[in-house]
Amino acid sequence: MARYMRAMRNMTEQDCLPLMKMHGLGNDFVVIDRRAGSAPLSASLVAAIADRHRGVGFDQLAVIETATDADARLVFYNADGSVSGTCGNATRCVGRYLMNETGRDRVVLLTDRGRLVAEDAGDGLTRVNMGAPLLEWRDIPLAEEMDSLELPIEGGPVATGMGNPHCTFFVEDAEAVPLEQFGARYEHHPLFPERTNVQVASLIGPDHLRLRVWERGTGVTLASGSSSCAAAVAAARRGLTGRAVSVELDGGRLQIDWREDGVWMTGPTMHVFSGSLTAAFVDSA
Repeated sequence: MARYMRAMRNMTEQDCLPLMKMHGLGNDFVVIDRRAGSAPLSASLVAAIADRHRGVGFDQLAVIETATDADARLVFYNADGSVSGTCGNATRCVGRYLMNETGRDRVVLLTDRGRLVAEDAGDGLTRVNMGAPLLEWRDIPLAEEMDSLELPIEGGPVATGMGNPHCTFFVEDAEAVPLEQFGARYEHHPLFPERTNVQVASLIGPDHLRLRVWERGTGVTLASGSSSCAAAVAAARRGLTGRAVSVELDGGRLQIDWREDGVWMTGPTMHVFSGSLTAAFVDSA
């Protein structure tokens, strides 16, 4: 213990990598703010941080960078170290963090998905416009031309692009699906050249979906913002719901509203803690 305390006293800012832990409905994230400058993250370091036993643990990692034409730029990583085009709940979490930092009720975030607006929705909730859904096969993308509303896969799922690809299966009872096996099977389906997120959805009431999620490069998650947007869009296209939908996930509820200007997602966020990785951990990755 004495050696540990001496090491902690001798540690300087250069010896560690600051980070924050956040979550939206249990969909958890490590957030690293690089606006003041720090070394880029390697895939191996991202995967090491994702390890829930030897690292910190997360569903996705978000990096905040400076941007000249927005309040910040966000870069996302999956737990296996691969890059993700977007992450809705992480965008809401970072949006709330930046609104608290600036004292404003609206920020603009630049992502691979485009410019996303995050706003204070009142009652402690944060909403973000995730942009227009991508419905054409080449934009999602799919491997070949086909109708994205019903794929030639058993169960006839719907494909949707939300900056990352999604495959939504509508089932009688989402709870009954063995998601660990089901999601792993379809994540790597040959129709999805970039792999896909997989959702199983059940209609449990008017404009009310029960949703369970498998995220590519991560696995089963308690919630997923982009998956919720994709499932709501798919349900509206199928005529199962209207365009404003309540989505019940394992971790809680999101409100999705597919408007003319994009798909808006509203829900809670939580900044759990701020801390640092040691130099020894970073060097070992």
